[in-house]
Amino acid sequence: ETHGITFRIQISVKELLDTNVLLKLLFHLPVNYPSALPDISVNSDQLTRAQCMDVKDKLLEQAKKHLSEPMVHDLILWIQQHLKDVIKQSATVCSEKPTLSKGTSTEDGIWMLLLHLDHMRAKAKYVKTVEKWTSDLRLTGRLMFMGRIILILLQGDRSNIKEYLILQKTSKVDVDSSGKKCKEKMISVLCETKVQSQHKRFQTFEVKEYSTLDELQKEFETAGLTTFFSEFVPPLLK
Repeated sequence: ETHGITFRIQISVKELLDTNVLLKLLFHLPVNYPSALPDISVNSDQLTRAQCMDVKDKLLEQAKKHLSEPMVHDLILWIQQHLKDVIKQSATVCSEKPTLSKGTSTEDGIWMLLLHLDHMRAKAKYVKTVEKWTSDLRLTGRLMFMGRIILILLQGDRSNIKEYLILQKTSKVDVDSSGKKCKEKMISVLCETKVQSQHKRFQTFEVKEYSTLDELQKEFETAGLTTFFSEFVPPLLK
């Protein structure tokens, strides 16, 4: 009632060379949909990450044309009819800009997200899933363990960070007390903000464990995030 509805749709589309492309679409409809645009996530084993992002961008462009009216069905029909054109266009853009480094076009939009997880029962599987998501979405940062504190600090393009949040909240990443797969319900967004000049940019995503609070604090200080640590971490110890 407060977060809206999230659902997945899988469709098979004839693409270039007459091969079938299986598109996995995730729509998050906010409570004020259709007056507000849905969040959309696109995945496919047959497409590159960049192509999936292009498909997502095109779907959002179409969604704006249907604002204030139900649109999901129209968006699915549209991508079934236009996927081939989107992929061709994506390939053209890539060939026109071979020297464009990752992140250059979105440098102005680099954001940072700090999450707090209450626990991880299936830790190994959970960590592996987080590592895959951050790799797929080209996010850098840290998954940090210190005693019972679990933090995820991410940096990257804002749209990719939003997509990560959708995955984190809607996928079965852990197990419950009976060992059954479950979604993450005990997650808190501590902070979401634009990366500032004083903040260090992480080059990779790493999983790290700290034996003391001082070690954890030094990680934040090294990244130019001293105020983030003092504002958000101490309250978690209470």
